[in-house]
Amino acid sequence: MKLIVNLPAYNEEKKIGETIRRIRNSFKAEFYSQEGSVIKEKLVQIVDDGSTDRTLEYAKKAEVDIAVSYKPNRRLAYAFKQAVESALKNGADIMVNIDADGQFDPNDIPKLLKPIIEGNYDMVIGNRFGKIRAKNIPWIRKFLNRFAASVVGFFLNYKTDDLTCGFRAHNRETLFRLNLTNETFTYTQETIIDAIGKGLKLKWIPVEVTYYADREPRITKSIWKFVGNGFKIILKAVRDVRPLKFFGSPGILMMIVSAVVFLVFLFHYFQTFQITPYRNYIFLAFFLFVVGLQFLVLALIADMIKSNRKLTEDQMYLIKKEKYKC
Repeated sequence: MKLIVNLPAYNEEKKIGETIRRIRNSFKAEFYSQEGSVIKEKLVQIVDDGSTDRTLEYAKKAEVDIAVSYKPNRRLAYAFKQAVESALKNGADIMVNIDADGQFDPNDIPKLLKPIIEGNYDMVIGNRFGKIRAKNIPWIRKFLNRFAASVVGFFLNYKTDDLTCGFRAHNRETLFRLNLTNETFTYTQETIIDAIGKGLKLKWIPVEVTYYADREPRITKSIWKFVGNGFKIILKAVRDVRPLKFFGSPGILMMIVSAVVFLVFLFHYFQTFQITPYRNYIFLAFFLFVVGLQFLVLALIADMIKSNRKLTEDQMYLIKKEKYKC
């Protein structure tokens, strides 16, 4: 079994060498001679996302095993797609993704690997909000992340603990199955939603992370821009994975409210047998019924589109399996 630990990096010349060395040191843990003894080969991979500094040079000096580099900077989602493609090409059975800035502890890698090696889970994600709390994380990021996780969990009917943690492990089947439609922002939320929608088994494991006070944000400078982009990704992903619930729930709710409003009208009508004073109830009930019906029609159309998408993705899955046959 081959393990590839992937580092997406953008202008990380100050930290990349140290992070690679820490990962290599983590490979000496007893785990790899006991529970993880099936892992015979352990490689470190870097995806240099158009860095303008000496990130790639320092990574090679630290003897990184696999280097993927391109210009210009294309953001984290594109870097993840390149990482998956390279991992499959190089025969990875498991790919662990970890930030290049050293804020996560590589010694936690075995925690993520164990559930996959045991065959119980397909994808294991670090949880920064469990028993081990993230240090120095801005409270607004913590609040918004947990709120988004609860909303996504409700729509997908799947308990989600941390949507945006980039420290995670994927088995080979997951690497084949995942498909990103967004390439201009981050991959973290979309891949979790996509994996749940495809019936893959996910698990969250508490991990240690320390946010550096002087750390310059790489994904976006503004927290509100981050929230806006993240919201759009989550909205689109949930829409594609659970279209019946996404469109059907508001449709049914509107039709129920429509029925209630119409009953209120009937209550008043049978007391006075006059329509004119209460015609606004009829207009409102009719409006809600029509809009609710439109949402239900959209739900059925979106569900048909989902079925067609599934057929396409099944074909892509078979093509990938053939392309990266080892």
